[in-house]
Amino acid sequence: MKKQNKLLAIKQYFKSYTEFSMWRIVAYFIIYSFFGFFVETIYGFISKGVLECRQSFLYGPFCAIYGVGAVIMIVSLNAFKNNNNRLFWGGFVVGSLVEYFVSLIGETIFHVKWWDYSNMPLNIAGRACVYFSVFWGLLGIYLVSYVNPKVDKLLNFIKRKISIMVLKPIEVIVSIIIILDLLVTMYALRAFYVRTVVEHDVDVNNKESVIAEYERIYGNTKKAELINNLWGNEKMVKTFPNLKFQNKDNETLYFDSFYKEVTPYYYKMPKK
Repeated sequence: MKKQNKLLAIKQYFKSYTEFSMWRIVAYFIIYSFFGFFVETIYGFISKGVLECRQSFLYGPFCAIYGVGAVIMIVSLNAFKNNNNRLFWGGFVVGSLVEYFVSLIGETIFHVKWWDYSNMPLNIAGRACVYFSVFWGLLGIYLVSYVNPKVDKLLNFIKRKISIMVLKPIEVIVSIIIILDLLVTMYALRAFYVRTVVEHDVDVNNKESVIAEYERIYGNTKKAELINNLWGNEKMVKTFPNLKFQNKDNETLYFDSFYKEVTPYYYKMPKK
C-alpha cells in the first residue's frame, strides 16, 4: 500500500509539469522579473535613499533572478501547493540553488559579482546565505499557494480574450527580444570588465588573457567606437550601479569606484 502511494505521488508530481506551456512560462518570467525589478528598486530607495537601476539586462526592465527563481519554483513545487511545509523547504532549497548558480555563472564567465553575502552568517562562498534562503522559503509558500493562482487567472483571462494564433507569434517575438537582450548584456558586461581592468591597470587573475581579449575587442577602431557609444562607462555604471569584481588579492572592487565622474543613481534623497 505504501509503495502504491509513493508511486501515485511520483506520478502526480510529474503530471503537474504538463500544466505549463511555453507561453505560460515566458509570461511567468516577464511578470515576475518585472515585479522583482519593481521590488528591488523600492528596496534600494528605502535602504540606500537612492533611486537607482536594479535591472539585470541592459534594456528590459527585468530583474532576472526573480523571473528565473519564480519559474523554477512554480514548476518544481506546483505538486506541493497544498502543503506549506514542503513549499517552504522546497523554496528554501530551490531559491538558494538559483542564487548560488546564477552568482557562480557571473563570477566564472563574466568575472563580475552580482551580490556578495560574505559578511553575512551561514553563507556559502558569498553566493547564498541562510537569511535569504529563509526569504526564498517563505516566498515559495506565498508564490505557489497565493500569488501565482491569481497570475494564472489573469493569464487564463488573456487566453480567452486573445486567439492562440495571436499569442503564439507574440510569445516567439518576446522570447527573441529577451534572448537578444541577454546576449547583448553578456557581451557588454565582458567588454566593460576587460576595459576596466586594462585601462585602470587592475591586477586580476589571468591578466594576460584579459589584455589579449581587450586588444581583440578594442583593437578595431570602429568596433571600439561602437561599443563605447552603445555601452560606455556611464551607461554601464548607471545600469549596473552595484556591479563588482575581485582583484588578484580577492578584494572586492566596485566598478563605479573607477568612474567617479559618473553618478551611479538617478536621484538621491537629500540629507536632513
